[in-house]
Amino acid sequence: MTSPDIHRVTTLDLAVRPIAWPFAEEHRAEIAAHFAEKQRERPKIWNGRVLLGRDAVFADGHLTATYFETDFASFLAWRDWGFPDAAVFNGFGMGALRSSDGAFVMGEMAQHTVNAGRIYFPSGTPDLDDVRDDALDIPGSVIREVAEETGLTVADYAAEADWHCVVSGPAIAMIQVLNLDMPGDVVRARIEANLAREAEPELSAIHLVRGMSDLTPTMPRFVTAFIAQQFASR
Repeated sequence: MTSPDIHRVTTLDLAVRPIAWPFAEEHRAEIAAHFAEKQRERPKIWNGRVLLGRDAVFADGHLTATYFETDFASFLAWRDWGFPDAAVFNGFGMGALRSSDGAFVMGEMAQHTVNAGRIYFPSGTPDLDDVRDDALDIPGSVIREVAEETGLTVADYAAEADWHCVVSGPAIAMIQVLNLDMPGDVVRARIEANLAREAEPELSAIHLVRGMSDLTPTMPRFVTAFIAQQFASR
């Protein structure tokens, strides 16, 4: 298995267009049956609208791609069935929260979510709330996901200008480092207090990553590749 490629870019040009997805149309019955099975396992998941990408090009510090709308059931089937349409990718933003003492802060997904047990930075598959003027607003998506999952807002961190785009198979994680002016233990305690106030939080635990020994198999490869690069550059 090849290592993920990491492209550092300054600009994201992600147009949203009305494109039909043959995979979703041709496998509608099988997709519906698959989603019904997943809902029996985790009744809280719902079939909302999401955005997937195609035609990604990295050049001169820019990422350009085209996104299209589909339903979550089709995305889930595509993912679970081994990404049968290789022309499509799952491209999403991630907020790499970094404390003042150098720890990266990650959340463990709760059992009622479709990614239960996985540990990574605040993120989410883009949806229609992330579209601005026919373009995908990844910076806005990161702000929203960080706030929803942790309770932290733009007043709590300073976002770095560049994006670390980690290409791992059919996934492109667009990672922005968010520097916090508080140590890791304080960040974790603050997020945990926010989770305790929620009836059904997305996260079940908060993890601090201070070195390579803190990485676990439950962290996606695009996350561990990014972390390894960050620690190597220190």
